[in-house]
Amino acid sequence: MTRTGLRSLVTILTAFVVGGTATLGGCGSFGPVTPVSVSDIKTVTGTWKGLVYLTSQSTPDYVTLTIREDGSYDVVSAQQPIGTSRGRGKIVISEGGLIFEGERGRGVGRLLRNPDGSLMMVVDATLSDNSTLSAKLSRSN
Repeated sequence: MTRTGLRSLVTILTAFVVGGTATLGGCGSFGPVTPVSVSDIKTVTGTWKGLVYLTSQSTPDYVTLTIREDGSYDVVSAQQPIGTSRGRGKIVISEGGLIFEGERGRGVGRLLRNPDGSLMMVVDATLSDNSTLSAKLSRSN
């Protein structure tokens, strides 16, 4: 992946629109997760970490997403051997979900609650070069 492609990937790590009754199967004894409707940006402020899967790559990248109370966000990706890449954007709440508008694209995702009560974000995005990505993020406190 090129440095520009990685920057696009990072800047777009975007959105969180909660799906209606969608559920994802959990691992073994954990059971299914449940969708969470977002009514206030404070629900998701803080730091989230996880993996981003670009459709053109076979291995994921590690990312850190920081969401502030004003709806702005920063995302940092550390990919070897390229190094660190950064991006930023703004979040808008829409119909119980969040839409991230990045410098080079946008996406949608779901905020989900695991059976243990922890939150997870599942994100699908399209970059300005029409490549796609998906991400799975967990809150990091």
